[in-house]
Amino acid sequence: MKEIVLDTETTGLSVKDGHRIVEIGCIELSELIPTKNIFHFYLNPERKVSEEAFKVHGYSDDFLSDKHKFSEIADDFLKFIEDKKIIIHNAEFDIAHLNNELTIAGKEKITKTNIVDTLDIARNKFPGSGISLDALCKRFRIDNSRRDKHTALIDCELLAKVYINLLDQREPKLNFNNSNELKKNTNNQKTNDYSKKIIFPSQDEIKQHKEFLKKNLKKNFF
Repeated sequence: MKEIVLDTETTGLSVKDGHRIVEIGCIELSELIPTKNIFHFYLNPERKVSEEAFKVHGYSDDFLSDKHKFSEIADDFLKFIEDKKIIIHNAEFDIAHLNNELTIAGKEKITKTNIVDTLDIARNKFPGSGISLDALCKRFRIDNSRRDKHTALIDCELLAKVYINLLDQREPKLNFNNSNELKKNTNNQKTNDYSKKIIFPSQDEIKQHKEFLKKNLKKNFF
């Protein structure tokens, strides 16, 4: 199953207060390796951005005013994440906002079936320690210097690296599913990984070797 690392930015903290999504970013992983498939949109939330949220991501009402509405990209978003595991840091927050947007757009909500919350993994793995994205980047020595402001795609890139480290998978797994093709010859027969044939010297070679020893080794060096 392919995986999607997902992050959102919003106008504020709670959907109960009418807050909406202003940015959504998704990066696809295959065997923990990022593919070229990404999904990214800035969104017109159809309401004002709170001062607190603006300090976090820096997206102004003016900047967002001419962007797509979530309802316009909802189908493409659902198609992008279909049948894929979704990796989120603090999934409760993002899923609440996503399901609120999907409800407004008249779409089905996202279930928790394929959701992996890296916050929960970090909490269980490092009890009592800092488990924010920045704290985990510091723990795993991941460069987060570009994270001056919270932006969905940069946070997805960082979270993908954090996720790999949380799984104790320091290096991404490579796909060797097609390696058997390299072990087939033109007759479609599997070849040996190495030669098992033993080559013995001929009688003439043995004779020449003995003559060499007789002429050149006059002392017992052992």
